[in-house]
Amino acid sequence: MLHLKLLDPWRPLLMKPTPSDAATPVVSDFYDRFPYPGDPVQDGPPPGYNWRWCLESVDGAVRGESSAREDAARPPRILDAGCGTGVSTDYLCHLNPGAEVLAVDISAGALDVARERLRRSGGAEQVRSLRQEQRSLLDLEDEGCFDYINSVGVLHHLRDPLAGLKALGQRLAPQGLLHLFLYADAGRWEIHRTQQALKLLDAGIGADGLRLGRELLSDLPETNRLRRTHEQRWALDTHADANFADMYLHPQETSYDLERLMALIKSSGLYFAGFSNPSVWDPARLLKGELLSRAQSLPPSDQWALVEQLDPDISHFEFFVSAQPVNPLRWENDETLLQACGRRQSCLWGWPSKSMLGPDLEPISISDEELSLLRLVDEKPGVPLGTLSGDNTIASLARELMSKKLLLLEADDALFRGIA
Repeated sequence: MLHLKLLDPWRPLLMKPTPSDAATPVVSDFYDRFPYPGDPVQDGPPPGYNWRWCLESVDGAVRGESSAREDAARPPRILDAGCGTGVSTDYLCHLNPGAEVLAVDISAGALDVARERLRRSGGAEQVRSLRQEQRSLLDLEDEGCFDYINSVGVLHHLRDPLAGLKALGQRLAPQGLLHLFLYADAGRWEIHRTQQALKLLDAGIGADGLRLGRELLSDLPETNRLRRTHEQRWALDTHADANFADMYLHPQETSYDLERLMALIKSSGLYFAGFSNPSVWDPARLLKGELLSRAQSLPPSDQWALVEQLDPDISHFEFFVSAQPVNPLRWENDETLLQACGRRQSCLWGWPSKSMLGPDLEPISISDEELSLLRLVDEKPGVPLGTLSGDNTIASLARELMSKKLLLLEADDALFRGIA
């Protein structure tokens, strides 16, 4: 039975977070009024999964191995910085059993919902400890370092996002990873104009603003671009009042293009470690033939810039950063690969089967041989791949499963990192 610890007994909860960022008071009041996200609270575990909230899956995607921490024997420490109503915290607890989780937010109203969500889902019972506290992510100097920090949709609501990014970077363990989600300029063109229109109409950021905002987007002509985009892209996402308010009424918001995003990361002293939606930034999604060949000959940064120009619907950036440069293991050496231990991807729907939904909920089909290898990995944890079976195709099978993100590898010896 895992230990349940909702709060540290030696630290009293703050009634109001220290206003370290100039926007903190108004943003805190806004989320007290509109606790976000507006997902309903329900009994039982959260639906499905999100691999970006599963540390072993993140390590596998970013570093090429699922045991990248220097001290893998201790429980991983996870920070949910700007947890809101606890949707992300719920997944972090269920997808990282035995972890130590700290979830902070500046809104007391949002945290009330978060605590109820985790109580009803049983999320707190999955982890070694869970603390849910009203604190600013800028004021965590006494917390030590974390193996994984999740901060989705938070920094762009600070008056000084760079200060927020630096503060989170200071809380990263040497091998830790930080997952971020920041708004992108291009895909929010219509949102920005709707926001400005409501400001010009003095709609406010409370109940009147909510009423007038919905009225505006329903009264504009059917052919109006703002109305069409809202109905086609955002109506479902903003069905809940809190979600509508967060999109159209927020009092503090910053968005980026790719160049300014990379400059932000560089200024923070951290390192870009890859997008968490890499398929979005693959030119093959948009091009073919000679144009695709030309695109693929470009360095990665230029490929991303090209995609940004070709797809104006990209409304956000989701990505990882690290405290140190990441050199992912490629597992090109058969001997090294066969000495590694395997672990089945836990973010799957339909296991065990030859037809499943993968980490991104994409349909995946595997062969009988691939299914047999995954079963062996499940049945014999901690056993090197090379001793699982006498099949001389095991290395190629492992690589195929890795390409489908179904097999994670664990390199126990630091020597592997130099030759894998």
